[in-house]
Amino acid sequence: MGGTELKRFRAEKDRVFRKEPHSPLTPEQRDAFAGLVYFDENPQLVINGTVDRDVEPGEVRMATSAGEEQVYQRYGVVRFRVDGEAAQVVLYASDDSDELFIPFRDATSGHETYGAGRYLEVHAHGDDVTIDFNYAYNPNCAYDPAWSCPLPPAENWLKVPIRAGEKAFQAR
Repeated sequence: MGGTELKRFRAEKDRVFRKEPHSPLTPEQRDAFAGLVYFDENPQLVINGTVDRDVEPGEVRMATSAGEEQVYQRYGVVRFRVDGEAAQVVLYASDDSDELFIPFRDATSGHETYGAGRYLEVHAHGDDVTIDFNYAYNPNCAYDPAWSCPLPPAENWLKVPIRAGEKAFQAR
């Protein structure tokens, strides 16, 4: 995915946040909205990986920011390196989506990025998957605490920094 596609994606997201009724921004935030803030595109954080399906089976109950639970199944693990350091993320499946869900926290969480973590969705093609962290985004509760968002489980708390994707939201 080239930089132009990423730029288009980000511009469209800003448009939706500014104009659409289902925007996660409050009306006050929408009035002052000048666009989301991102890391520069980082080709090193486009991971072409293999899904290791040998994971502990069963349900994973993720707590949400609103104190509820959402249920997922562990789909597999993808191992990769960031600046020479080993890292891995667990991919989760749910009954209501054909995409795999990657909620994660990393070394930037609470500093450069939203403290509770960020999300990605990916499609696996057999056991091959591309995880493009340049598309990592903040959950809706980063903008408005009235939303309920799953919190990344401890197994997806990365020690490495993922300096790609959306940065922390600053309401102006």
